[in-house]
Amino acid sequence: MGLLLLFNGGFMSISSVVSAIYSEFEGWYILLAAAVAVITGGIAMYFTRDHVKVLQKKEGYLIVTFGWLIMAFAGTMPYVFTGAIPNYSDAFFETMSGFTTTGASIMTDIESMPRGILFWRSLTHWIGGMGIIVLAVAILPLLGIGGMQLFAAEAPGPSGDKLHPRITDTAKRLWIIYVGFTGIEALLLKLAGMGWFDAVNHALSTLSTGGFSTKNASVAYWNETPIIQWIIVVFMFIAGANFVLSYFAIKGQFRKIIRDTEFKWYAAFVLGFSILGATLIYFQANVALTSSIDHPMVWGELESAVRHSTFQVLAVMTTTGFVSADYTMWTPFLTIMFFGLFFLGGSAGSTSGGIKVVRHIILIRNGVMEFKRTLHPNAILPVRFNNRAVPPQIVFNVLGFFILYMLSFIVGAVGLAALGLDFETAIGGSLTSLGNVGPAFGKLSPVDNFAWLPSIGKWWCAFLMLIGRLELFTVLILLTPFFWRNR
Repeated sequence: MGLLLLFNGGFMSISSVVSAIYSEFEGWYILLAAAVAVITGGIAMYFTRDHVKVLQKKEGYLIVTFGWLIMAFAGTMPYVFTGAIPNYSDAFFETMSGFTTTGASIMTDIESMPRGILFWRSLTHWIGGMGIIVLAVAILPLLGIGGMQLFAAEAPGPSGDKLHPRITDTAKRLWIIYVGFTGIEALLLKLAGMGWFDAVNHALSTLSTGGFSTKNASVAYWNETPIIQWIIVVFMFIAGANFVLSYFAIKGQFRKIIRDTEFKWYAAFVLGFSILGATLIYFQANVALTSSIDHPMVWGELESAVRHSTFQVLAVMTTTGFVSADYTMWTPFLTIMFFGLFFLGGSAGSTSGGIKVVRHIILIRNGVMEFKRTLHPNAILPVRFNNRAVPPQIVFNVLGFFILYMLSFIVGAVGLAALGLDFETAIGGSLTSLGNVGPAFGKLSPVDNFAWLPSIGKWWCAFLMLIGRLELFTVLILLTPFFWRNR
């Protein structure tokens, strides 16, 4: 916990440097927040320096959950100290939304905020996304609950083709890939016409599948510059895929990527829904499809339809949450399609939220196998993934996760409805918080924000963000009485 606070304080100090570059007085308050975090973390590490560092399952659940909470509570200090977000409920909501890479915001005028605060806001995304990669690949499989169990059932790191047998080295390699992709995207966005500040912030938000933007209109601000949106599309796709596959791509082992079942389904979902969306936008949506390219109008409209559809499909499916257009205003069919995409999610081992593609594959294949088992009750018909039989305990885990996810979604919606939210807004708020998406439906649509929610509603949504980001079981198991028993 102390190390996490030191880590948090270090990134706050970077934000204070950004403020100094832009001659903002708020940088001193951000530096004060960094000092508080570092001193507190140092004290915690000093007084626990002699403790035995043995990680059992119970300690694992506690460290992951309370580590995220401590990061969130400490992360509110730059907002509160600078007065950028004076209300603590709002500050905690914005911070939790950042660290969980949700991207839901209470800021009504983003462009008026100090640059140092906006940079810290984007950094919370990037830190959270980095932490999620390590959790998904190295820690959650050890606890028996991560989607990466299917890739890492026997050891920390991918089984069979593990990057390195030790957790620390696996995490180190993935962090290097994560940092590298962030730098490449920032450079490409700069070359495409963004300023350095906007380019770096959007790169931080894209690779973490977060969605915080430096503009009130989000990425729709650059609708007249299609190349910027296409660059973000490419990196949203990369961020929604398994980062282990990115490692294989860098090593030139493309055959492993092509043979990966989850990646094939992930790519097929993106392609299929993008084509469907583009077709309906082009022929039915009747929205202002702008394009600055010097081509005949028909081509301009077609390119714009394809771009907006692909962009929003990836933004929702990978739970990035960027906005290039208000998809709730297109057609009723597309609104329902995007509602379904909220449940899909990206790949296991990525920074995206949601249920994850791999779990949907297991659910579908297990459902098909149930039909076969009905006809052949004595046959042994295992569910297969990547040409290997999936252990029954993992199938049960996936079924349990899906049921718990749907129950959490329903309870979350009921909680918001109890606060007076209408049906569409309540289910949208619950779904986007649990799935870590960002924009939703109703009064929480892509052109709205969460500022108007009552304080208790913001804390409730923050709780949903946390349990959704940490794979449900990690947090909810702490609420069970048997977790705290000695036996």
